[in-house]
Amino acid sequence: MTSAAASAPLGVVGVVEAVALRLREEILSGELASGSALTEARVSSAYGVARPTAKAAIEQLVGAGLLVRTAHRSARVIPIDAEMVRDVYRTRSRLESAALRELAAMRAVPDEAVDANAALLAMPTGPDPATVDPDLRFHTALIDALGSERTSRMYRSVLDEVRLCMAQVQDRRLLDAAVIAAQHASMLDAVRDGDAERAAALLTAHLASAEERLVEAITVGDGEDA
Repeated sequence: MTSAAASAPLGVVGVVEAVALRLREEILSGELASGSALTEARVSSAYGVARPTAKAAIEQLVGAGLLVRTAHRSARVIPIDAEMVRDVYRTRSRLESAALRELAAMRAVPDEAVDANAALLAMPTGPDPATVDPDLRFHTALIDALGSERTSRMYRSVLDEVRLCMAQVQDRRLLDAAVIAAQHASMLDAVRDGDAERAAALLTAHLASAEERLVEAITVGDGEDA
């Protein structure tokens, strides 16, 4: 555990929720590495909470897909492997391509997506882990622009896994902010033109490229560790 355990006092949003939030931050930042064991005793000691509280926080993250628990085993940070990456990115593609088609039919370009892409364009050229937040804001804005609470909730149910994958991509310095922003801009142009199929095709290519880059990096990394 890191110094995160000594940050803002517990109890503001509930003890279980606060512990779960801090653990989530450590997982998504890479402080808790893929495959790391996370026991109730470890969480209890690190955060100064009771074992039942630690267990409840761990179970929240199991439910969110960031931790995995098998029978009679400690919870572990979900391993990032090729199968997981492909499933996460293809789930994104199904949801986001449908959203883009609807937006293109209305020629509705979400202001939030434009703003998120502007944040990317303002970043220095080159790969940077900081691109993850504006990149995800762009894609989430496409979903939220549909105005469907249930669709947005469905998308957010996989968002932590998406963020985990994206953080892995950036940690391996594979993506460039300028390239991401240019691809996003092309999608928004297609929406503005009412070209639903072009918008969806651009999105599919955009996500497939990120998927393949990450899968390749994971495969190479596994080979080097072997």
